[in-house]
Amino acid sequence: MTTSEKNSHENGIRLLIVDDHPVVRAGLNSMLRKQSSLKVVGSVHGGREALELLESKPVDVVLLDLRMPHMDGIQTLQAFKKLAAPPRVVILSNFEFDEEIYRAVEAGAMGYLVKDTSRDEIIAAIKTVYAGNTHFPQRIAERLSERQGRHGLSAREVQILELLSKGLTNKDIGRVLDISKFTVRNHVNRIIGKLEVCDRTEASTVAIEQGILPTH
Repeated sequence: MTTSEKNSHENGIRLLIVDDHPVVRAGLNSMLRKQSSLKVVGSVHGGREALELLESKPVDVVLLDLRMPHMDGIQTLQAFKKLAAPPRVVILSNFEFDEEIYRAVEAGAMGYLVKDTSRDEIIAAIKTVYAGNTHFPQRIAERLSERQGRHGLSAREVQILELLSKGLTNKDIGRVLDISKFTVRNHVNRIIGKLEVCDRTEASTVAIEQGILPTH
């Protein structure tokens, strides 16, 4: 633990709450402000607002919702990673779908909880992640392990697979993701290899069957 982190811990772990639902933010704010070991430095409704706050206030841990308009949790995590001093992140979501958990972890989340989690576990997760460790309830840890072992696709590969399933060409996908069609081709080849399929059409079909992509 650095001197800065040690001082932060002595004064309370600096916490930022990011959730687009006002009632959820208010509830978390009220509950966590009462903890002497925590210092809530902000409560905002989206990723853009979180990034703005981080420009002026140091934050140790972020409690982050995944499904938010304009800038979702995954995009916010990816933006955090570009900061000089990125905060550690615990996802607090209404949902625990395998792919969302996996994508969040791929993007840098160190913990994942659902919103009906007890106050004590939320506080424990914040402290664990602040200390540099991960915190996942056993059922989520087991599913994450199974998901990682099933095909090992990266978050970018899943993103490309989703665009493939919509019928986009390599050139189209490159334009959407701002990468070259040759980079897309390399990703597609790796996807086909990892899923052990013959072509991109079969890759999309297998991905839906295995729950990697949604059915809708």
